[in-house]
Amino acid sequence: MAMRLGVLLLASVLFVPAVTLAEIPLVSTESSQPRKILHLAEARTSMPSAVKTNNDGMVYVKKRRKPLSILYKSIFTALEHNGYFVLIEPNIGKSLSHFAQRWGRDYNKNKLEEIRSMVFCNAWFANKVSNADPHMLALCPLHITLTQKGKMTTIVFVRPGKVAAESPARSVAEELEKDVIRIIENAV
Repeated sequence: MAMRLGVLLLASVLFVPAVTLAEIPLVSTESSQPRKILHLAEARTSMPSAVKTNNDGMVYVKKRRKPLSILYKSIFTALEHNGYFVLIEPNIGKSLSHFAQRWGRDYNKNKLEEIRSMVFCNAWFANKVSNADPHMLALCPLHITLTQKGKMTTIVFVRPGKVAAESPARSVAEELEKDVIRIIENAV
């Protein structure tokens, strides 16, 4: 219960910001140089090498012609029945809609009708990952995001095995990835 409350508090900070990210300066973490404030406009705009816009396999993508609400409930139930605990359920589309006026033409350019996520964890896998490589706890908790546009629902999931490709936790991350994808495939 305390873990769910802690994750809920963290999520409320992450998904309901008081200001937009463009209003928050970034601080350089270079230790050899004095601290320098970077504004978002000056920040590096290229994608990190691990993330590519053409989906190099880093993200699992599944599309179905079913309503998001039905697929969401099915995946949620399947995760819970397979030993995962859904910690929070952010309605990202609703949170973003509060910024529609402020962002103007930049708001929802892809015309997504709904965006929902479920943030989940499996204690056994979290322990195995932490034993193999504590840095890979950056994967925990995991999340699945569903979007709807027209009659098409898209399910996306960052593949832990790809993230941990160069880590001692690779094998357990790949096992975790296969398990979550199996659950999604069976649920949809």
